[in-house]
Amino acid sequence: MNQISLDIATALKSVKAHVLKHEAQYRKTSENVQLLAVSKKKPVGDILQAVAAGQRAFGENYVDEAVEKILQINDTSLSWHFIGAIQSRKTALIAEHFQWAHGVDRLKVAKRLSEQRPEHLPPLNICLQINVDNEASKAGISINELPELAAHCSSLKGLKLRGLMAIPTPHDAMSEQRIAFAQLRLALESLQTTYPELDTLSMGMSADMEAAIAEGSTMVRIGTAIFGARER
Repeated sequence: MNQISLDIATALKSVKAHVLKHEAQYRKTSENVQLLAVSKKKPVGDILQAVAAGQRAFGENYVDEAVEKILQINDTSLSWHFIGAIQSRKTALIAEHFQWAHGVDRLKVAKRLSEQRPEHLPPLNICLQINVDNEASKAGISINELPELAAHCSSLKGLKLRGLMAIPTPHDAMSEQRIAFAQLRLALESLQTTYPELDTLSMGMSADMEAAIAEGSTMVRIGTAIFGARER
């Protein structure tokens, strides 16, 4: 194993250990938090090193870059998650090549994903993106808009509504980080009274993973702590 692969394998092992530590510290159940390795702007070689170290779920933000990687790697045991902003003109590629789409925040996008999901594939798992801080520059719907969009998406063929996703405003203090994550957890709990099958809270990144897990995250999206800093 060369030095680069050793670094990625070691980093991945360290992140997984931190996830397990936070699970044990904050969770009252044995529910596992899934680790999503965010590989945007990283070469195929880095992804394959993570795969060799046991990682199976990967998150990508840029459709064309991601599809090129997916086709090149060509490993059906991997799960690919689109976690970036979803452009209407890119929905067909997402519907055809990914297992998950985390950033659904418009009915138009949901309908296109539904219509363009190939019939031979299982339904595309989706998370609705919530703008918990109501930032004008950030994608996502308000919590007040959630029931209506969820109702529409839950009935679309080719999609499987799994839960919610958010990217809160960064804060240094864990107590402040937990506020937004708690809002998302409460929003999911409210939605589960109508849709008890919902099971996913996609929240938490390298800088706020502990706070997210403390507030009930079921899937953390970690990039820098595994692959290192990205090129801008």
